[in-house]
Amino acid sequence: MSFLKTEWRKLAIANYQVPPDALLPYLPDKTELDLWQGRCYVSLVGFMFLKTKLLGVPIPFHRNFEEVNLRFYVKHHDGSKWKRGVVFIKEIVPKPILTLVANTVYKEHYTTHAMKHHWLETGNNLQVEYAWKTGDEWQSFKVNADATPSALQPGSEAEFITEHYWGYTKVCKNKTFEYEVTHPSWEVYPTKSHSIDIDFGRVYGSGFGFLNSEQPTSVMLAEGSTITVENRRRL
Repeated sequence: MSFLKTEWRKLAIANYQVPPDALLPYLPDKTELDLWQGRCYVSLVGFMFLKTKLLGVPIPFHRNFEEVNLRFYVKHHDGSKWKRGVVFIKEIVPKPILTLVANTVYKEHYTTHAMKHHWLETGNNLQVEYAWKTGDEWQSFKVNADATPSALQPGSEAEFITEHYWGYTKVCKNKTFEYEVTHPSWEVYPTKSHSIDIDFGRVYGSGFGFLNSEQPTSVMLAEGSTITVENRRRL
């Protein structure tokens, strides 16, 4: 049985090219940075968890909720093949029990903040916004897109960003956890415009404050799907 089964929906994703050295302190043992056409990315990702079940059991008042995370891309060779995965720098959710379970069981880096979201489809326009409160300030990420999605193009940047099917967690210098995330290939909505109102230094630490003055290399909106999280192990 999967540890977690849920739906990830309306994933707003902003990708920033960063110097690889900025990510080395967060790189788990036995992994290396995964680049796309020589570019090293971090991604700001906001989305909804829907119909969430933990070990097959729906948890009252914890089935539908927002998440916003900052992540980067790695790969691990298991002796026979490369596994492409992500590492989370921080994951923001609105309920303390989610933070407790994720940090205790998966040794992730969750924090709890007040959060809200807004989805609006008008004609052929889809607007998706995720917001959370850091201290006394609201941070927000909004994407406007064409409401008609299309399949991922093989070899595209969107395929690279969305099709990493493993998670890696740096527990300490020489200890890494791996888990598998299963889902089908996602459709994406053509992006029209976006708005990012975030103090990266305050939210993610001074090492990422430089993103305040950077424009994302790309912004995308993926529909998402049902996903599972399973097969956790120590490398």
